[in-house]
Amino acid sequence: MAGYHLAQMNIARMVAPQEDPVMEGFFSQLETINALAERSPGFVWRLVGDGGDATDVRVYEDERILVNMSVWESLEALHDYTYRSAHAGVFKDRKKWFEMPKSAHMVLWWVPAGYRPTAAEGRAKLEHLDAHGPTAEAFTFKQAFPMPG
Repeated sequence: MAGYHLAQMNIARMVAPQEDPVMEGFFSQLETINALAERSPGFVWRLVGDGGDATDVRVYEDERILVNMSVWESLEALHDYTYRSAHAGVFKDRKKWFEMPKSAHMVLWWVPAGYRPTAAEGRAKLEHLDAHGPTAEAFTFKQAFPMPG
């Protein structure tokens, strides 16, 4: 077992409140996509709130900002799930449901195996990425940093 796993957090601001019909296309797929993640090779953990997903987890004052956070065994495992599974279709359609981000909206960082990051920690990592660009502390798929050690 590796000494580190890859944590990821991404945020997105909905174009309308969750109960608005325009958001139905996203929310109707959420349970299936979350289950796909959990069955994917290399999946370790995902943030879950009271409703079985993370849609009720609030890290920002704006209630239209959704948070997604998970931990994976490797960068490759997360990349495959994100871009080479059915998740890719949801990702491709994101403009239907989410505003274009004006700042960093996805961040990656290494955590000790077994560690579960908090949503507040993920927000701090996003803010670090925004302020400093990709570093070993907070990075992106395009500019990834190797596992420590």
